[in-house]
Amino acid sequence: MRIITRLAGLPVLLTLAYTLAPADDWPQWRGPERDGKSSESGLLDSWPAGGPKLLWQTDGLGDGYSTPSAADGVAYVICNQGMDAEQVIALSLSDGSKLWTTKIGPVGKNQGPQYPGTRSTPTIDGEKLYALGSDGDLACLDAKSGSIKWSKDLRSEFGGKPGKWAYAESPLIDGDALICSPGGSEATVVALNKSDGQPIWKASLAEADDAGCSSPVVATIAGTKQYVLFLSKGVVGLHAETGELLWRYTGTSDKDANVQTPVVSGNLVYTGAGRVGGGLVRVSADASEPEEIYFGRTMPSGMGGNILVDGMLFGTSGPTQICIDFESGDIKWQDRGIGAASLCYADGKIFLHGENNDVAVIEATGEGYKELTRFTPPRAPTGVKGKAWTYPIIVDGKLMIRHGGTVWCYDVRG
Repeated sequence: MRIITRLAGLPVLLTLAYTLAPADDWPQWRGPERDGKSSESGLLDSWPAGGPKLLWQTDGLGDGYSTPSAADGVAYVICNQGMDAEQVIALSLSDGSKLWTTKIGPVGKNQGPQYPGTRSTPTIDGEKLYALGSDGDLACLDAKSGSIKWSKDLRSEFGGKPGKWAYAESPLIDGDALICSPGGSEATVVALNKSDGQPIWKASLAEADDAGCSSPVVATIAGTKQYVLFLSKGVVGLHAETGELLWRYTGTSDKDANVQTPVVSGNLVYTGAGRVGGGLVRVSADASEPEEIYFGRTMPSGMGGNILVDGMLFGTSGPTQICIDFESGDIKWQDRGIGAASLCYADGKIFLHGENNDVAVIEATGEGYKELTRFTPPRAPTGVKGKAWTYPIIVDGKLMIRHGGTVWCYDVRG
């Protein structure tokens, strides 16, 4: 039985696909449109030996695996000091200096292999910033001062049930609504009023998915605006105004770790999980079960995400970079490159942050793996538990990389 709770007296104002931001900002997880792409141009086509100019390097920020976001000359990242304090830290984009630090909660416990630490990327919405701690502490902060405007505990207030690696989702702001996944049977997914955190609707899904590692996207599919989320038991589409479950697909789901953000194009949705594989489904207006177009165990399914450019999907499968035709699944090329990596795109190029902390830049082409440069960020922190899992970002002509407590900022405009 599916139970959808709509709370009276709270308006649903869900008219904007995403909060608009200048093209040179990276205001949330995977960029302005949550697709891993920047619209910046004029970036370097040839690279100096050893990589582009290093503008600054800031060390000692704390542990964790969170990817930064950036807007209006400020970068934001969540780091943890020990297990007691997860902090949002604001850094000046010009020199990397700390502007403010705000604690939002403790570190969430891991149930499986132990890699505790921050995971969520802050979401910037004008003068406000929204951050989710790994223990389920959701906070709205003033972006200039770091002062907390409101906060919610997803576990105690919504009966939330985190997954094996605690809360890892990055909140989505859509118009006046904030979308996130407490997990569990009471409120698997919620829409909150971004101004005060009060619920707009709660979606209590029959499967009672745990909170997953993936983050939601908004799309209009088969004529219906919906939120697409890769939850712990499969990818789902929820009606944007009510939270009603429209469809579910389980073919690419890993019971332990669904990490990738869904890639949506028209009525096609691609998802993948590293130990399962990747696949594409077609969603129709009159079917609760999508049509599987293709599935393959060696399709792009890595933790570092996928990027759709000109009908081609770029990603990783294990230690291999791979490019496929999005609609057919035909492999265009594959190459070991720098191994397993996270991706972002700008100006015809794919930027790769390897799990070994190396960085490579390749052409976004289906004609083969064409590497433009490869370099290793200097003076990397030692003793970091886990791999370099954070995604690279492009902002204002700069490439930002994080590993452990260090953030590097490079000039890629030249």
